[in-house]
Parts: sequence; structure tokens; C-alpha cells
Amino acid sequence: MNKTAPRSKAATHDRIVDAAARAIRRSGYHGTGVADIMKAAGLTHGGFYAHFPSRDAMLAEAADRAGSDAVVLMERVAATVPPQQALQAMMRAYLSDTHVKSIETGCATAALGSEMPRQAPEVRRAATRRIKEMIDLVFRHMNDQAPPAAYERALVAVSTMVGALVLARAVDDAGLSEALRDAALNHFIQAA
Repeated sequence: MNKTAPRSKAATHDRIVDAAARAIRRSGYHGTGVADIMKAAGLTHGGFYAHFPSRDAMLAEAADRAGSDAVVLMERVAATVPPQQALQAMMRAYLSDTHVKSIETGCATAALGSEMPRQAPEVRRAATRRIKEMIDLVFRHMNDQAPPAAYERALVAVSTMVGALVLARAVDDAGLSEALRDAALNHFIQAA
């Protein structure tokens, strides 16, 4: 057997998951069809079951990938500044105008949070794992408080960031969008 076949199948699988991760953030879980994802990945619909046992299995991997993308981005942002500035840098990046406009590649929780309760358990499990990772990342950069208080503050910070981003994307008023994000950011900068 050709040794490139397993690598090729893995690369194809990865391409499908990447296309699905972008599609769910852009169109939501229910607005994302298998045929559209396969087409976006440059494949035929018929090849889907060679990679996934079900649509929910694909959506779980897509949710995991989309959540991972957000965590990786925040880790990269934190790595570019001194440790004491990491939390503020992550918040600025998360609440940036660029992130508001990047639904397809941005935070999956902000894009899909309201749909999550109606998803299959494996999809919710994948999303939950990545949300916990984001909370833990923020918690690790809470330099000013003891662990119980810092963890609670991390929960509030992530909830506020996600909520501010959801609202900033929802409104059709650019000034209000910016004001929502600025208010959330200023609240945490002043509290630090």
C-alpha cells in the first residue's frame, strides 16, 4: 500500500474540518450543510462518510477546531507582550474591530453560543472543552489576585468579552458596536 494514502486521507479530513469550522461560524450549525462543506473543501458530497460517521461527528470536530482557533490566537497575542500586559492585550485583540468583522475565523463561542443548547452532546462537549481552555488561559494571566478570586474574575472576563462581542456584532450601529467593546475593555482595565 502507498504510504502517502494515510497522509492524504488525513490531509483531506483536515481540509473538511477546516471548511466546516469556518462554515459553522459563518452560517451557524443549522445553516451548514454537508454538501456545502464538502464543496468548500473541494470534494464531492459522496466522500463525506469516508471521513465521518455522521454530520454530528463532523460538527463536533468543527466546534473543536473553531474553539481551538480562538484559544491559539489568544495564546499568540499573550506571547507577544510582557506577562503583566498579556491579559489586557488578549482583551484588546478579542474586542477589536478586526475580530468583530471576522465571524468566519473568530471566536466560535460568540458566533455559536445561542445555538449550543440544541446541539448533539458530542458537539456541546467539544465546545465546552474549548470554552474551559479560554477561561483557563485568562485565569493564568490574572496576576493580581489569589486563585479563587482570580478564577471567578476569569469567568466574568470571558463572559463579558463574549457577550460584548456578540452584541457588537448584533447591532447595525458602528458607534454602539465600538461603545459596547470599549465599555467592556475599560471596565477590566480600570479594575486591574
